[in-house]
Amino acid sequence: MKVRRFIKTIPMKLYVLLAAVILFAFFSNDFGLVDIQKTAIILAAAIDKTEEGFSLTAQIAVPKGSDRTTGGTSSVEIEAEGKTVSDCITLIYTKTGWVPKLVFCDLILIGEEAAKTDMMDSLNYFLRNEYMPDSCKLAVSEGKAGEILSSQSAIDDASSLAINKLFSDAAQKSGKVMPSTLKDFSIGVYGVSKSGYLPYVSAAPQQGEQSGESGGGSGGSSSGGSSGGSGGGSQEELKIYSADRTAIFTDGKMVGLLPREETFAFSLLKGKVFAGTFNAMDGDKPITLSIIKNKGGAALSSKEGLRAKFSVDLLVRLCCRSTSVPVDEGLGDTVPEKILRDAEGRIAGYVEDLFQTCKACGCDLFNFKQSLYRSSLKKYAKWKDNFLPSLTMETQIAVRTKK
Repeated sequence: MKVRRFIKTIPMKLYVLLAAVILFAFFSNDFGLVDIQKTAIILAAAIDKTEEGFSLTAQIAVPKGSDRTTGGTSSVEIEAEGKTVSDCITLIYTKTGWVPKLVFCDLILIGEEAAKTDMMDSLNYFLRNEYMPDSCKLAVSEGKAGEILSSQSAIDDASSLAINKLFSDAAQKSGKVMPSTLKDFSIGVYGVSKSGYLPYVSAAPQQGEQSGESGGGSGGSSSGGSSGGSGGGSQEELKIYSADRTAIFTDGKMVGLLPREETFAFSLLKGKVFAGTFNAMDGDKPITLSIIKNKGGAALSSKEGLRAKFSVDLLVRLCCRSTSVPVDEGLGDTVPEKILRDAEGRIAGYVEDLFQTCKACGCDLFNFKQSLYRSSLKKYAKWKDNFLPSLTMETQIAVRTKK
């Protein structure tokens, strides 16, 4: 009863005023909607070191027509230089009048020289930006990252879209690439092992006839906020990208580069290969084996010294021969024993090369140091200052075929 009396005593003018405030708050809010005319949607970013600080190349999505000839995803590259990465982002807004948005950024490329000095100063801005997705792919580029991002892809409208295809689930299952994200790399570098890895992206000219436009015609590189198109009869060289090598890091600095064979061994030890192939020898004739199942592991034993135990268990079938053979001997699920033993020896060699490369570079790629820290603080205190030099290895490789 008291509540009803109190409500009746409230003047009608107060109700009207309250309703006006609510309506004003409702209609003055944009509810997080993106105004495409005022926003620079960044698809990818490339960072290089300069004498003054940083150079950032942002690939920005540009709307295209919806008819058959012009539909697709077009892009334009805007370059800015500043003392920090944040300065570069601000300059992009100054040059274009577009507010940069990172919520759709799926790729960050770091130039090789920037990666060799200290990569974390290039990533600090992105790690602290609340709109930056943790799942953003991270990679090191051969040479300058801005040049690769500004290049014109032979297979897609935008270079970032073509590079991102290298990190697809199908590519990971082949064992030829080891992708990483902004979150995963940062956890590794800031963890006890202070180590990490990133795919190493390189570009090569497309073989054959060159054209001024790719499938959808992505925008060319621009400087000072103006964009360069890919039409008008210009003959820009088309590029094909690859990422079958892996850069390894210690304390945020690139300390080594794993070749294709060691990248493949790394994938096998992670147990991520389910549709890959690799070569073996049948006497003096090369053959190709297809992987049906892959079990891999890397564990640390500290009972008698420090020992890294690597294991790979593969189920394979014969995929291809290099010579002509009878049809009933050409392909099949069963692989001769001598070929299986040759395959085991080759994979064991790849794993040993991988271990020696990481040891020589001082990279704890498999986070063994972190494993020791979690299992025994006493043993960690004993070995932490001389961890990798004291580490020995043991391998167990099994390559099987269907019976």
